[in-house]
Amino acid sequence: MRELSGDDQAALVYLVLLLVVVGGSMLIGTRKQLNTSLQQLVIWGLIFIGAIGAYSIRDQITAQLYPSHPRLMDQGTVAFNRARDGHFYADVEVNGKRITFVVDTGASDIVLNYADAQKVGIDLDRLVYTDQANTANGLVPIAHTQLDSVVLGRFIDRNILATVNGGELDTSLLGMRYLRRFRSIEITGGRMILTR
Repeated sequence: MRELSGDDQAALVYLVLLLVVVGGSMLIGTRKQLNTSLQQLVIWGLIFIGAIGAYSIRDQITAQLYPSHPRLMDQGTVAFNRARDGHFYADVEVNGKRITFVVDTGASDIVLNYADAQKVGIDLDRLVYTDQANTANGLVPIAHTQLDSVVLGRFIDRNILATVNGGELDTSLLGMRYLRRFRSIEITGGRMILTR
């Protein structure tokens, strides 16, 4: 279990004081019904213990509920859990906007769909589709663009080349143009670990 920060210690002290106040007021207010008060005190105690237990495993709960949320493991490592559909997803901040990407080692580029390109401030009317990409859905037109910033966890990259897909694409792809910035990509069990 990790060491509690100053904020965590303050929250723990607050919860203990709250338990003492609630428990004490119940005992003082209901002297005649001591049996009932003790039952309520036990219930509050169990709620308190459950809250501490949930707080101590909050990182694991978050990883299960939000597998695309990057988990920072140490200074140079970020990890993602495999989603229920078998893919790895990454929540990445692009030009200040949160985009959920499929992490795709088979894609050569960072590929944005129309909706995500518009969300991050790319003027779709000014794009020129000069190239084509061979995808699972056949050849699709692509337009080259540049992203001002790409933030994944604590990693910040600027002026990153990307493409906008001119075909049907449900989810944007985080391809090798970005992933090769990491020293290693490791998949262990249900977790993908990227190390700079």
